Amino acid sequence: MSITIIPFDEGEANLDWLDLCAAFAAGHDRPRAEIGDTFLYRQPDTLLSRAAWIDGMGIAVKSATIFPGNPDRGVPRINGGVNLFADATGELEAVIDFHLVTKWKTAGDSLFAATRLARPESRNILIVGAGTVGRSLYDAYRAAFPEARFRVWNRTRANAEAMAEDCPGLRVADDLERAVKDADIVTSATMSTEPVLKGTWFQPGQHIDLIGAFKPDMREADDTALQRARLFVDSFDTTVGHIGEIKIPLEAGTIARGDLVADYYDPQAFRRRSDDEITLFKNGGGAHLDLMTSRYILDAWQAARP
Repeated sequence: MSITIIPFDEGEANLDWLDLCAAFAAGHDRPRAEIGDTFLYRQPDTLLSRAAWIDGMGIAVKSATIFPGNPDRGVPRINGGVNLFADATGELEAVIDFHLVTKWKTAGDSLFAATRLARPESRNILIVGAGTVGRSLYDAYRAAFPEARFRVWNRTRANAEAMAEDCPGLRVADDLERAVKDADIVTSATMSTEPVLKGTWFQPGQHIDLIGAFKPDMREADDTALQRARLFVDSFDTTVGHIGEIKIPLEAGTIARGDLVADYYDPQAFRRRSDDEITLFKNGGGAHLDLMTSRYILDAWQAARP
């Protein structure tokens, strides 16, 4: 079997955000993924290795290094690699650019949830965090909410201004509380260990999308936020007991396990019930989503070639 190498720019040229959402829906119709995660730490740095196996789809192994000090060295904070293996034989089928898989998996995960949980008429979208993921979220959300107005808030305003220059129509928000209250959708991608979003700011009908926390000590929303909202995750297997956003309030008794309504494997429950309720989604971004994204990228790559 020949191995396909898919670089970032050439691979991305074949992709569509709504097509990826359809691929996620189809992937969750298959048997639940077998997942194995390994974290290694050398404070403040992290090595995260994630593997997933879905019967009928194959195997993906993704290793990521997260070095928070890298931007000071002129190097990306996150690096790594993705290997995709054939389902039938286990042979290495493709090596796909890590940043391509990560961009589309991460933002696509949040978009997929929003298409089910946010009100379709949502017109005001606030992005919290002006990093690489924030820019990806701007691209992704525009695919499903083309009439929306976008604002960005960042602790360092200069970074928000730089993002606004890169994203047509995006405006900078100075007052986070006011911006949250005015938004229909709040999508947050920070590296915070202390909550930046307060539940007292939330308004009826909002959809809250939390992305940034990926370690047991990280969270972006406070206890009140989780108590006021109906709670959803992309996968119980990769969030409960693993990510501070869910792990900390569960262990403290702030919320109960039963307060987590559904993950993607229960599409009938993974829905908004009314226009007034507040929905909150935790994007855990597990390896099964890397596998679904990688398979979508490879399929799109092959379809674009004679």
